[in-house]
Formats: sequence, C-alpha cells, structure tokens
Amino acid sequence: MNNIIYIGQDDARQRLFESQYVTPEGMCYNSYVIMDEKVSVMDTSDGATLDGWLADLERVLAGRRPDYLVVQHLEPDHASGIGLAAEKYPGMTLVMSEKAAKMLPLYFDDETLMARVQTVKEGDTLSLGTHTLQFIMAPMVHWPEVMVSYEQHTRSLFSADAFGTFGVRDAHPDDWACEARRYYVNICGKYGVPVSKLLKAVSGLQIERVLPLHGPELSGASLAEALRLYGIWSSYGVEAEGVFIAHASIHGCTARAALRLKEMLLAKGCKKVAVCDLAREDMAEAVEDAFKYGRVVLAASSYDGYVFPPMHDFLFHLQMKMWQGRKVALVENGSWAPCAARIMTTMLEGMKNTTIVGETVTLRGRMKKTDEPALDALAEAILK
Repeated sequence: MNNIIYIGQDDARQRLFESQYVTPEGMCYNSYVIMDEKVSVMDTSDGATLDGWLADLERVLAGRRPDYLVVQHLEPDHASGIGLAAEKYPGMTLVMSEKAAKMLPLYFDDETLMARVQTVKEGDTLSLGTHTLQFIMAPMVHWPEVMVSYEQHTRSLFSADAFGTFGVRDAHPDDWACEARRYYVNICGKYGVPVSKLLKAVSGLQIERVLPLHGPELSGASLAEALRLYGIWSSYGVEAEGVFIAHASIHGCTARAALRLKEMLLAKGCKKVAVCDLAREDMAEAVEDAFKYGRVVLAASSYDGYVFPPMHDFLFHLQMKMWQGRKVALVENGSWAPCAARIMTTMLEGMKNTTIVGETVTLRGRMKKTDEPALDALAEAILK
C-alpha cells in the first residue's frame, strides 16, 4: 500500500462546484502516484490547484520520471494538469480509453499529445512491476470516456467519479453518506443503468479499498456500506422510509399548509417528514431528498397562469436526473385561478413509474379550517 502515494489537492476556496453545487467546505481532487519498476500517475487535478499538485508530484518522484499518466476521466476538474505534466515529463505515455483519446483535442491544443497516447479497452492490463492495472470501461459514469482502474496487487479500485463526495477530503469522516448521496444524485443520478453495469463489472473483483476522484478512500465497513447504498441509488430504489414535502410559496400561505400537513403526517404515525423550502434552500439537497424517500408531496403556488418558478425548477431537475418510481401528492394554491397542480401533473407525466396519490388539495389564499379535512384526507392517502 505504501507504494500508492496520495498527491491529491484540497481547494477550500471552492464554493460552487461545477458552477451550481454549493460546497461550503470546498472540494478535493484526488490523484495518486504508483511507485514501482515503472511509475504511473493516476489522474491530475483541477486548474486552481495545479501548482500544489505539480509540487507534490515532483516531491514524491524524488528525481524519478513518470512512465505513465493514466487518465480515467477527462473532465477539467481531474484532467487540467495533462498538458503541464506532459510538457514537464516528455517521456511520459498518456493512457486512456479510445473515447477519451478522441475527446483530448477538445481540451488541449498541443497536437503532439496524440502521439503519446496509448489507448486501452475493457480488460486490458498495464504492468508496472509488482503492481498491475486492469482497465474497466465505465461509459456514462458520468461522461462517455470514463474508465476505472483495478490495481491487482493491492486490490485497489481507482473508481473515477463513482463513490465520490462533495467537500474537502476529510470534511465528513463520520458521515460519508450525506455528501456522497447529494453528489451521486446530482452528478450521476441520471445514469443509474451505467452505474449498475459498472457495479456488476467489478463485483467479481476482490476489492479491498476504493479510491474515488473526490472524497475519502473507502475500505472495510465503509466500503460495504457504500456498495449497499450504490445498489439502491443506481436502481432508483427507496433508501429511507418517510415523506418528503417540497413547497414553493410566494407569501408563506402554501408554506404554512405544508407545515400543517407535516404535523398531520407525524400525528398519524409517519416516523420521518422532511420539508424543503424550494425558494430558499439548496436545490441540490432538495433533489437529493426526492431520491431518498419513496413518498413526496409537492405544494406550490400558482403564478402567471403557471406554477411558481422554484417548483418548476425543482421538477425540471428531477426530469433531468431521471427521477422515477415514486408516489406523489399535490397541493396547489391560487387566489383566483389555481393552475399549479395542472402544470405539476404535466411535468410528472414523463417520469417513469411515478404515481399521483390522493385528491389534489386546492387552497385559495390563506389556509382555513375548512381546508383541513381535505389536507387530512391527503395525509391518509400518502400513508396508505
């Protein structure tokens, strides 16, 4: 294990990963060097961290020259250092999938790089001496050129973006699942079928640790739990019992109805009710909770003959991520022309195996005592 050396970088200043995902602790970009008869660098780093990455690489090499740079994923947060490393080490071969080789010119102008590329396909191996890398193609996890690398001697899987998390490397040492779930749902959530294929492809390997491109390495009990959760997430299964209420309220009237519905659900024995204010809270976390729970309530105000935009944005995100297999209840509000439920229903129709339960509750402005029986009936339908 000591011959696989970490040279990844934390960027504590990164606050918006991919220009859309909030990362209050920052972000990490993992990279490794395998020191053997031949030396292999496993991926590079993000452009904002390349000075530190190159310095750490040079320190670890201690005068040696790398023979290979294995590129598992060409996205810039992992591959920005390819050009600089290739210039610094002109004898280094770039190892990547055939699709990655075709995409390489999209990110690097140096035409000489192509002459240094060695493409690999499913099952190919690369011997470094004691260590041997076995390559497994993982297209659409979550880009088409992705591959993962299994190091046979140490039984280590370099898993690309699979099993990654948001945050710096040691931000959540005791709660991997929280940021791993938000990361998976928002980065890989659409690609459940390819992720399932990758899990099947590596199931026959004796894996003792997983080294993702983001977040901590996994081994022992943490690896077993990660594999269990990935099985649920990639199959769009329900992870936790409970109800998720997502509301989009203009002046607070719809929000108060959502909170009253929560009280009713808890009183009827529902053990967990999570509530999100779509107008104010992190959209990525809302999408995460929609995947986590099997029963979801959408409560929204009508707006300009449509639905209040935060709810539309939320449902658009669910459509993009192939959200499916859930039971949904609807609450709408409209002072003179309620129409939010109609729009929400239309957006839900394209989501596979999604069922609307109960009668839609229609509010007119502020919720009144006379609205409570309909809200109570909806609570019963949700829990039925």
